[in-house]
Amino acid sequence: MARFTRRAFLGSALTGFAAVSSGHTPPFARSVLDPPLSSWAPTGAPDGLFLTWQRDPTTTVTVQWVGPRWSGEATVSCAPFPVAGTWQIAQVASKLFPGTSLSVYRAEITGLMPGSEYQFRVGSRPFTHRFRTMPARATDAITFVSGGDCGVNPHAVATNMLAAKQEPHFVLLGGDLAYDNGRSPETFLAFLRNYSTQMIDPVGRLIPLVACIGNHEVNGVVGAKREGAPAFLSVFDGLFRDTTFGTLDFGDYLSLVLLDSGHVAPVGGGQSEWLEKTLREREGYPHLFAANHVPAYPSARDPGEAGAENRKHWCPLFERYGVDAVLEHHDHTFKRTHPLKGGLKDKYGVPYLGDGSWGQLRAPAPLAKRPYLVAASHAYHLTLHRLEGASRFHVALEASGAVADVYGTKGKHPARRG
Repeated sequence: MARFTRRAFLGSALTGFAAVSSGHTPPFARSVLDPPLSSWAPTGAPDGLFLTWQRDPTTTVTVQWVGPRWSGEATVSCAPFPVAGTWQIAQVASKLFPGTSLSVYRAEITGLMPGSEYQFRVGSRPFTHRFRTMPARATDAITFVSGGDCGVNPHAVATNMLAAKQEPHFVLLGGDLAYDNGRSPETFLAFLRNYSTQMIDPVGRLIPLVACIGNHEVNGVVGAKREGAPAFLSVFDGLFRDTTFGTLDFGDYLSLVLLDSGHVAPVGGGQSEWLEKTLREREGYPHLFAANHVPAYPSARDPGEAGAENRKHWCPLFERYGVDAVLEHHDHTFKRTHPLKGGLKDKYGVPYLGDGSWGQLRAPAPLAKRPYLVAASHAYHLTLHRLEGASRFHVALEASGAVADVYGTKGKHPARRG
Protein backbone atom coordinates (compact mmCIF):
# COMPACT_ATOMS: atom_id res chain seq x y z
CA MET A 1 0.00 0.00 0.00
CA ALA A 2 1.41 3.33 -1.02
CA ARG A 3 1.20 6.30 1.30
CA PHE A 4 0.08 9.57 -0.29
CA THR A 5 1.51 12.84 0.94
CA ARG A 6 -0.76 15.39 2.57
CA ARG A 7 0.24 17.98 -0.05
CA ALA A 8 -0.51 15.73 -3.03
CA PHE A 9 -3.81 14.67 -1.55
CA LEU A 10 -5.02 18.15 -0.73
CA GLY A 11 -3.79 19.42 -4.06
CA SER A 12 -5.63 16.90 -6.21
CA ALA A 13 -8.31 14.60 -4.90
CA LEU A 14 -9.97 16.92 -2.38
CA THR A 15 -9.27 20.50 -3.33
CA GLY A 16 -12.07 21.56 -1.04
CA PHE A 17 -10.12 20.42 1.98
CA ALA A 18 -7.19 22.54 0.91
CA ALA A 19 -9.61 25.43 1.18
CA VAL A 20 -10.51 24.36 4.70
CA SER A 21 -6.89 24.29 5.82
CA SER A 22 -6.27 27.73 4.34
CA GLY A 23 -9.35 29.27 5.96
CA HIS A 24 -11.60 29.28 2.88
CA THR A 25 -14.63 27.07 3.42
CA PRO A 26 -16.05 25.14 0.45
CA PRO A 27 -19.74 24.20 0.30
CA PHE A 28 -19.12 20.64 1.50
CA ALA A 29 -16.99 21.55 4.52
CA ARG A 30 -18.71 24.54 6.09
CA SER A 31 -18.16 25.70 9.63
CA VAL A 32 -20.40 24.24 12.32
CA LEU A 33 -21.33 27.84 13.12
CA ASP A 34 -23.43 28.01 9.95
CA PRO A 35 -27.24 27.72 10.25
CA PRO A 36 -28.17 24.16 11.26
CA LEU A 37 -29.13 21.72 8.55
CA SER A 38 -32.20 20.82 10.57
CA SER A 39 -33.94 23.59 8.63
CA TRP A 40 -34.36 20.93 5.93
CA ALA A 41 -36.45 18.74 8.21
CA PRO A 42 -40.18 19.26 7.53
CA THR A 43 -42.40 20.13 10.45
CA GLY A 44 -44.35 17.12 11.66
CA ALA A 45 -41.90 14.47 10.49
CA PRO A 46 -42.15 11.15 12.37
CA ASP A 47 -40.08 11.12 15.55
CA GLY A 48 -36.50 9.95 15.10
CA LEU A 49 -36.94 9.18 11.40
CA PHE A 50 -33.77 7.81 9.82
CA LEU A 51 -32.58 5.55 7.02
CA THR A 52 -30.47 2.42 7.20
CA TRP A 53 -29.97 -0.83 5.29
CA GLN A 54 -30.76 -4.47 5.93
CA ARG A 55 -29.60 -5.67 2.52
CA ASP A 56 -28.16 -4.37 -0.76
CA PRO A 57 -27.58 -0.58 -0.45
CA THR A 58 -27.70 -0.20 -4.25
CA THR A 59 -31.33 -1.33 -4.64
CA THR A 60 -32.95 -1.01 -1.19
CA VAL A 61 -33.37 1.36 1.73
CA THR A 62 -35.00 0.89 5.13
CA VAL A 63 -37.07 3.71 6.64
CA GLN A 64 -37.44 3.68 10.44
CA TRP A 65 -38.89 5.88 13.16
CA VAL A 66 -40.20 5.69 16.73
CA GLY A 67 -43.63 6.92 17.73
CA PRO A 68 -47.02 6.28 19.34
CA ARG A 69 -49.16 3.40 18.16
CA TRP A 70 -50.26 4.05 14.57
CA SER A 71 -53.99 4.28 13.94
CA GLY A 72 -54.93 2.56 10.71
CA GLU A 73 -52.69 1.00 8.06
CA ALA A 74 -49.16 2.40 7.97
CA THR A 75 -47.41 2.74 4.61
CA VAL A 76 -44.37 4.41 3.12
CA SER A 77 -44.70 5.65 -0.48
CA CYS A 78 -41.61 6.11 -2.67
CA ALA A 79 -41.04 7.59 -6.12
CA PRO A 80 -38.13 8.91 -8.19
CA PHE A 81 -36.95 12.47 -7.55
CA PRO A 82 -37.62 15.02 -8.97
CA VAL A 83 -40.18 13.41 -11.31
CA ALA A 84 -42.70 11.58 -9.14
CA GLY A 85 -43.94 9.02 -11.66
CA THR A 86 -45.57 6.00 -10.05
CA TRP A 87 -45.44 5.83 -6.28
CA GLN A 88 -44.27 2.48 -4.89
CA ILE A 89 -46.01 1.43 -1.68
CA ALA A 90 -44.14 -0.37 1.12
CA GLN A 91 -45.92 -1.81 4.14
CA VAL A 92 -44.74 -0.79 7.59
CA ALA A 93 -44.01 -3.33 10.32
CA SER A 94 -44.01 -2.29 13.96
CA LYS A 95 -42.87 -3.60 17.32
CA LEU A 96 -42.50 -2.25 20.81
CA PHE A 97 -39.69 0.22 21.50
CA PRO A 98 -38.38 -1.54 24.64
CA GLY A 99 -39.08 0.08 27.99
CA THR A 100 -41.69 2.47 26.60
CA SER A 101 -45.25 2.57 25.28
CA LEU A 102 -43.87 3.67 21.89
CA SER A 103 -43.31 1.55 18.79
CA VAL A 104 -40.47 1.17 16.30
CA TYR A 105 -41.77 1.41 12.72
CA ARG A 106 -39.86 -0.07 9.79
CA ALA A 107 -40.45 -0.22 6.05
CA GLU A 108 -37.95 -1.69 3.60
CA ILE A 109 -38.23 -0.27 0.08
CA THR A 110 -36.86 -2.64 -2.56
CA GLY A 111 -36.44 -2.76 -6.33
CA LEU A 112 -34.77 0.66 -6.54
CA MET A 113 -32.36 1.76 -9.26
CA PRO A 114 -28.70 2.03 -8.22
CA GLY A 115 -27.14 5.47 -8.11
CA SER A 116 -30.52 7.24 -8.25
CA GLU A 117 -32.40 9.85 -6.24
CA TYR A 118 -35.77 9.17 -4.66
CA GLN A 119 -38.38 10.78 -2.48
CA PHE A 120 -40.68 9.15 0.04
CA ARG A 121 -43.53 10.07 2.35
CA VAL A 122 -44.93 8.39 5.45
CA GLY A 123 -48.63 7.58 5.50
CA SER A 124 -50.82 10.40 4.23
CA ARG A 125 -48.40 13.16 5.22
CA PRO A 126 -48.13 15.58 2.28
CA PHE A 127 -44.39 16.36 2.57
CA THR A 128 -41.61 14.17 1.25
CA HIS A 129 -38.08 13.23 2.27
CA ARG A 130 -35.21 12.66 -0.16
CA PHE A 131 -32.46 10.04 -0.36
CA ARG A 132 -30.13 8.43 -2.88
CA THR A 133 -29.22 4.82 -3.52
CA MET A 134 -25.63 3.68 -3.68
CA PRO A 135 -24.21 3.17 -7.18
CA ALA A 136 -23.83 -0.38 -8.49
CA ARG A 137 -20.23 0.35 -9.50
CA ALA A 138 -17.74 2.88 -8.19
CA THR A 139 -17.41 4.85 -11.42
CA ASP A 140 -17.44 8.11 -9.45
CA ALA A 141 -16.00 8.95 -6.04
CA ILE A 142 -17.75 7.33 -3.08
CA THR A 143 -17.59 9.11 0.27
CA PHE A 144 -18.65 8.09 3.74
CA VAL A 145 -18.05 9.39 7.24
CA SER A 146 -17.03 7.27 10.23
CA GLY A 147 -16.66 7.85 13.94
CA GLY A 148 -17.96 6.64 17.26
CA ASP A 149 -18.62 7.44 20.93
CA CYS A 150 -21.26 10.06 20.24
CA GLY A 151 -23.84 10.79 22.94
CA VAL A 152 -26.36 13.60 22.81
CA ASN A 153 -24.30 16.50 24.11
CA PRO A 154 -23.50 19.74 22.20
CA HIS A 155 -20.16 18.31 21.00
CA ALA A 156 -21.93 15.38 19.37
CA VAL A 157 -24.44 17.76 17.78
CA ALA A 158 -21.61 19.88 16.33
CA THR A 159 -19.94 16.78 14.87
CA ASN A 160 -23.29 15.64 13.43
CA MET A 161 -23.61 18.95 11.62
CA LEU A 162 -20.05 18.83 10.31
CA ALA A 163 -20.58 15.28 9.09
CA ALA A 164 -23.76 16.18 7.20
CA LYS A 165 -22.03 19.07 5.46
CA GLN A 166 -19.53 16.68 3.86
CA GLU A 167 -22.44 15.27 1.78
CA PRO A 168 -21.47 11.63 2.48
CA HIS A 169 -23.27 8.68 0.96
CA PHE A 170 -23.68 7.24 4.48
CA VAL A 171 -22.40 7.41 8.07
CA LEU A 172 -20.75 4.51 9.91
CA LEU A 173 -20.75 4.76 13.71
CA GLY A 174 -18.66 2.20 15.56
CA GLY A 175 -20.52 1.87 18.82
CA ASP A 176 -21.55 3.96 21.83
CA LEU A 177 -24.12 5.89 19.85
CA ALA A 178 -26.36 7.27 22.59
CA TYR A 179 -24.82 6.05 25.86
CA ASP A 180 -28.14 4.50 26.88
CA ASN A 181 -26.33 1.56 28.58
CA GLY A 182 -29.18 -0.75 27.61
CA ARG A 183 -31.35 0.90 30.26
CA SER A 184 -32.42 4.34 29.02
CA PRO A 185 -34.67 4.28 25.94
CA GLU A 186 -35.21 8.01 26.35
CA THR A 187 -31.49 8.61 25.79
CA PHE A 188 -31.46 6.40 22.71
CA LEU A 189 -34.50 8.20 21.31
CA ALA A 190 -32.75 11.55 21.92
CA PHE A 191 -29.85 10.28 19.80
CA LEU A 192 -32.26 9.27 17.02
CA ARG A 193 -33.95 12.67 17.16
CA ASN A 194 -30.61 14.41 16.79
CA TYR A 195 -29.63 12.18 13.89
CA SER A 196 -33.01 12.67 12.24
CA THR A 197 -32.85 16.44 12.24
CA GLN A 198 -29.10 17.01 11.80
CA MET A 199 -28.00 14.25 9.39
CA ILE A 200 -29.43 15.85 6.27
CA ASP A 201 -26.99 16.83 3.55
CA PRO A 202 -26.69 20.29 1.98
CA VAL A 203 -29.19 19.47 -0.79
CA GLY A 204 -31.77 18.01 1.59
CA ARG A 205 -31.16 14.25 1.42
CA LEU A 206 -31.34 12.00 4.47
CA ILE A 207 -28.01 10.26 5.15
CA PRO A 208 -28.30 6.53 5.96
CA LEU A 209 -26.79 5.23 9.19
CA VAL A 210 -24.78 2.02 9.60
CA ALA A 211 -23.64 1.06 13.10
CA CYS A 212 -21.92 -1.64 15.13
CA ILE A 213 -22.37 -2.33 18.81
CA GLY A 214 -20.34 -0.84 21.67
CA ASN A 215 -20.18 -1.32 25.42
CA HIS A 216 -22.61 1.55 26.11
CA GLU A 217 -25.28 -0.14 24.00
CA VAL A 218 -25.52 -2.99 26.51
CA ASN A 219 -26.63 -3.44 30.09
CA GLY A 220 -23.22 -4.54 31.33
CA VAL A 221 -19.74 -3.99 29.92
CA VAL A 222 -19.03 -7.38 28.31
CA GLY A 223 -20.76 -10.65 27.68
CA ALA A 224 -24.34 -9.37 27.74
CA LYS A 225 -27.20 -11.23 26.08
CA ARG A 226 -28.99 -9.76 23.05
CA GLU A 227 -31.68 -8.70 25.52
CA GLY A 228 -29.02 -6.52 27.14
CA ALA A 229 -28.97 -4.18 24.13
CA PRO A 230 -32.72 -3.56 23.72
CA ALA A 231 -32.72 -0.09 22.17
CA PHE A 232 -29.83 -0.66 19.76
CA LEU A 233 -31.18 -3.98 18.51
CA SER A 234 -34.72 -2.64 18.25
CA VAL A 235 -33.59 -0.56 15.26
CA PHE A 236 -30.52 -2.42 13.95
CA ASP A 237 -31.76 -6.01 14.14
CA GLY A 238 -32.71 -5.75 10.48
CA LEU A 239 -28.99 -6.17 9.72
CA PHE A 240 -28.04 -8.00 12.93
CA ARG A 241 -30.89 -10.53 12.90
CA ASP A 242 -29.25 -13.44 14.68
CA THR A 243 -25.84 -12.12 15.71
CA THR A 244 -24.36 -8.79 16.73
CA PHE A 245 -21.83 -8.91 13.89
CA GLY A 246 -22.38 -8.92 10.14
CA THR A 247 -21.47 -7.54 6.74
CA LEU A 248 -22.79 -4.97 4.33
CA ASP A 249 -21.66 -5.24 0.70
CA PHE A 250 -21.88 -2.35 -1.77
CA GLY A 251 -21.93 -3.62 -5.35
CA ASP A 252 -18.57 -5.11 -6.29
CA TYR A 253 -16.43 -2.30 -4.84
CA LEU A 254 -16.88 -2.02 -1.06
CA SER A 255 -17.51 -4.36 1.84
CA LEU A 256 -17.97 -3.38 5.49
CA VAL A 257 -17.33 -6.05 8.11
CA LEU A 258 -19.06 -4.97 11.33
CA LEU A 259 -17.79 -6.65 14.50
CA ASP A 260 -18.78 -7.04 18.14
CA SER A 261 -15.69 -6.55 20.31
CA GLY A 262 -16.99 -8.74 23.12
CA HIS A 263 -20.10 -6.84 24.22
CA VAL A 264 -22.55 -9.63 23.35
CA ALA A 265 -20.51 -12.05 21.23
CA PRO A 266 -17.03 -13.18 22.38
CA VAL A 267 -14.16 -11.98 20.16
CA GLY A 268 -12.83 -15.50 19.74
CA GLY A 269 -14.66 -18.71 18.96
CA GLY A 270 -17.65 -18.49 16.65
CA GLN A 271 -17.20 -14.83 15.73
CA SER A 272 -13.55 -15.33 14.74
CA GLU A 273 -14.45 -18.40 12.70
CA TRP A 274 -17.14 -16.39 10.94
CA LEU A 275 -14.69 -13.52 10.42
CA GLU A 276 -12.13 -15.73 8.68
CA LYS A 277 -14.76 -17.14 6.31
CA THR A 278 -16.19 -13.69 5.65
CA LEU A 279 -12.82 -12.08 4.89
CA ARG A 280 -11.77 -14.96 2.67
CA GLU A 281 -14.93 -14.54 0.61
CA ARG A 282 -14.35 -10.77 0.27
CA GLU A 283 -10.59 -10.79 -0.22
CA GLY A 284 -10.91 -9.57 -3.81
CA TYR A 285 -13.04 -6.51 -3.03
CA PRO A 286 -11.26 -3.30 -4.11
CA HIS A 287 -12.15 -1.75 -0.73
CA LEU A 288 -12.50 -3.89 2.38
CA PHE A 289 -13.00 -2.26 5.80
CA ALA A 290 -13.57 -3.71 9.25
CA ALA A 291 -15.20 -1.72 12.06
CA ASN A 292 -15.41 -2.50 15.76
CA HIS A 293 -15.66 -0.65 19.03
CA VAL A 294 -12.81 -1.60 21.41
CA PRO A 295 -9.48 -0.95 19.64
CA ALA A 296 -6.76 -3.51 19.08
CA TYR A 297 -4.25 -0.65 19.22
CA PRO A 298 -5.56 1.84 21.81
CA SER A 299 -4.40 5.42 21.91
CA ALA A 300 -5.35 6.20 25.53
CA ARG A 301 -5.87 2.94 27.38
CA ASP A 302 -3.02 0.60 28.27
CA PRO A 303 -2.65 -1.94 25.43
CA GLY A 304 -1.84 -4.52 28.09
CA GLU A 305 -5.39 -4.11 29.36
CA ALA A 306 -7.35 -3.35 26.17
CA GLY A 307 -7.42 -4.96 22.74
CA ALA A 308 -5.50 -8.14 23.53
CA GLU A 309 -8.31 -10.39 22.32
CA ASN A 310 -8.57 -8.44 19.05
CA ARG A 311 -4.82 -8.70 18.50
CA LYS A 312 -4.90 -12.44 19.16
CA HIS A 313 -7.95 -13.45 17.12
CA TRP A 314 -8.69 -10.72 14.57
CA CYS A 315 -5.54 -8.86 13.59
CA PRO A 316 -3.84 -11.90 11.98
CA LEU A 317 -6.98 -12.35 9.85
CA PHE A 318 -7.03 -8.67 8.86
CA GLU A 319 -3.41 -9.02 7.74
CA ARG A 320 -3.89 -12.35 5.97
CA TYR A 321 -6.91 -11.33 3.92
CA GLY A 322 -5.95 -7.80 2.97
CA VAL A 323 -8.26 -5.57 5.02
CA ASP A 324 -7.56 -2.03 3.82
CA ALA A 325 -8.29 -0.29 7.13
CA VAL A 326 -9.77 -1.09 10.51
CA LEU A 327 -12.01 1.57 12.06
CA GLU A 328 -11.71 1.52 15.87
CA HIS A 329 -13.27 3.58 18.64
CA HIS A 330 -13.80 3.56 22.44
CA ASP A 331 -10.73 5.58 23.52
CA HIS A 332 -12.24 9.05 22.82
CA THR A 333 -9.28 10.47 20.92
CA PHE A 334 -8.15 10.94 17.34
CA LYS A 335 -5.56 8.36 16.28
CA ARG A 336 -3.90 6.77 13.27
CA THR A 337 -1.45 3.89 13.44
CA HIS A 338 1.32 2.88 11.08
CA PRO A 339 0.36 0.04 8.76
CA LEU A 340 0.91 -2.86 11.14
CA LYS A 341 1.75 -6.53 10.87
CA GLY A 342 2.13 -8.43 14.12
CA GLY A 343 2.00 -5.11 15.94
CA LEU A 344 5.03 -3.74 14.09
CA LYS A 345 5.32 -1.19 11.31
CA ASP A 346 5.18 -2.91 7.92
CA LYS A 347 4.49 -1.36 4.53
CA TYR A 348 2.18 -4.29 3.76
CA GLY A 349 0.41 -4.03 7.10
CA VAL A 350 -3.03 -2.82 8.11
CA PRO A 351 -3.71 0.76 9.34
CA TYR A 352 -6.03 1.29 12.30
CA LEU A 353 -7.99 4.56 12.34
CA GLY A 354 -10.11 6.06 15.13
CA ASP A 355 -10.37 6.32 18.13
CA GLY A 356 -13.94 7.46 18.79
CA SER A 357 -14.20 11.14 19.73
CA TRP A 358 -17.42 12.15 17.95
CA GLY A 359 -18.87 13.56 21.16
CA GLN A 360 -16.61 12.24 23.95
CA LEU A 361 -13.02 13.23 24.69
CA ARG A 362 -9.98 11.87 26.49
CA ALA A 363 -6.28 12.74 26.32
CA PRO A 364 -4.18 10.22 24.34
CA ALA A 365 -0.99 8.69 25.65
CA PRO A 366 2.29 10.26 24.44
CA LEU A 367 3.33 8.91 21.05
CA ALA A 368 6.64 7.79 22.51
CA LYS A 369 4.72 5.30 24.65
CA ARG A 370 2.74 3.98 21.69
CA PRO A 371 5.27 3.17 18.93
CA TYR A 372 2.49 1.82 16.70
CA LEU A 373 0.91 5.30 16.46
CA VAL A 374 1.67 7.87 13.75
CA ALA A 375 -0.65 10.52 15.15
CA ALA A 376 -2.96 11.08 18.11
CA SER A 377 -4.63 14.15 19.54
CA HIS A 378 -7.12 15.43 22.08
CA ALA A 379 -9.85 16.54 19.66
CA TYR A 380 -13.45 15.87 18.75
CA HIS A 381 -13.33 14.48 15.24
CA LEU A 382 -14.79 12.43 12.42
CA THR A 383 -13.09 10.73 9.47
CA LEU A 384 -14.17 11.34 5.90
CA HIS A 385 -13.35 8.41 3.63
CA ARG A 386 -13.19 8.89 -0.12
CA LEU A 387 -12.89 6.00 -2.57
CA GLU A 388 -11.63 6.85 -6.06
CA GLY A 389 -10.98 3.83 -8.26
CA ALA A 390 -8.32 1.79 -6.48
CA SER A 391 -7.36 4.69 -4.19
CA ARG A 392 -8.58 5.36 -0.66
CA PHE A 393 -8.26 8.69 1.12
CA HIS A 394 -8.96 9.20 4.83
CA VAL A 395 -9.30 12.74 6.15
CA ALA A 396 -9.67 13.37 9.89
CA LEU A 397 -11.66 16.54 10.51
CA GLU A 398 -11.83 18.26 13.86
CA ALA A 399 -15.13 19.75 15.01
CA SER A 400 -14.01 23.20 13.81
CA GLY A 401 -13.65 21.81 10.28
CA ALA A 402 -9.85 21.91 10.46
CA VAL A 403 -8.02 19.05 8.76
CA ALA A 404 -6.22 17.07 11.48
CA ASP A 405 -4.75 14.31 9.34
CA VAL A 406 -4.71 12.96 5.78
CA TYR A 407 -3.77 9.42 4.82
CA GLY A 408 -4.08 7.55 1.55
CA THR A 409 -3.56 4.02 0.27
CA LYS A 410 -3.87 2.52 -3.18
CA GLY A 411 -4.51 -0.94 -4.58
CA LYS A 412 -4.24 -4.22 -2.70
CA HIS A 413 -1.10 -5.46 -1.01
CA PRO A 414 0.21 -8.94 -1.82
CA ALA A 415 -1.57 -11.85 -0.14
CA ARG A 416 0.03 -12.84 3.16
CA ARG A 417 -0.62 -16.49 3.94
CA GLY A 418 2.07 -17.04 6.52
